[in-house]
Amino acid sequence: MANATNDRRKFMVKTVQSIGLATMGGLLWSGFAIEAEGSPLVLRPPGALPEEDFRQACIKCGLCAEACHNRESNIDKETGEQREGTIKMAKGGEEALIGTPFFVPRDVPCYMCDDIPCVPVCPSGALDMPSLLNEKGELDINKATMGLAVVHKESCIAFWGLQCDACYRACPLLDEAITLEYTQNERTGKHALLLPVVHSDICTGCGLCEKACVTEKPAIFVLPREYATGRVGDHYVKGWDKRDQQRAGLRKADEIETQTKRSEEKPVDYLNKEIEY
Repeated sequence: MANATNDRRKFMVKTVQSIGLATMGGLLWSGFAIEAEGSPLVLRPPGALPEEDFRQACIKCGLCAEACHNRESNIDKETGEQREGTIKMAKGGEEALIGTPFFVPRDVPCYMCDDIPCVPVCPSGALDMPSLLNEKGELDINKATMGLAVVHKESCIAFWGLQCDACYRACPLLDEAITLEYTQNERTGKHALLLPVVHSDICTGCGLCEKACVTEKPAIFVLPREYATGRVGDHYVKGWDKRDQQRAGLRKADEIETQTKRSEEKPVDYLNKEIEY
């Protein structure tokens, strides 16, 4: 009788242990799967397709990272050795989908190589070379849209009134992608504020400004354009822009209906009722 009781007890203990281990394993795998998907805020190399398309097209070969690391401009002038490349291949625990290329500007920004060595070597089209060709059919790094720099005004010391133009000076498209807006320092009444302004139609998202930022955590940082920009919507139209009017398919002014039920009344009939606005 005692042996039967012990056997049942051992069976129950093993069952509970097995359930616990299975549950723990499921939780661990779930966490790993979520991590493996990567952050939506990851920055990809020049010419990368939209994120979902990029993930499907990228074969995780690492040729882009190798070309970036071995580029001629990546030689340390003092030691003559290769420096760390901009592009990294994601490992477990990092921001991007495991095995895919990405870069972190605060560590190593994109140095805007004229020949863009990382793109022509891509065998799958995940890095789309045609998107980087200019009117002459030449590779043009200025056409890259890796991301968009965003300024956090509250932590940017230029907005405090301290003289700093580190991001402006670091920008490879000097006085184009980032300009300085001069305005009066109302706190002192004597000095000017030199405020960095990012122009989204020019900024390539290289991250050189983020790398140069002097604050402990950068006050200017690069985000994927999808998350750094707003969207006006098709229902707003630039009335002074003929092309935008054509896009919206506006009718002629005399064809647009502007009358409403309220139009049938005189203002004096409803303005003083205090119940309609």
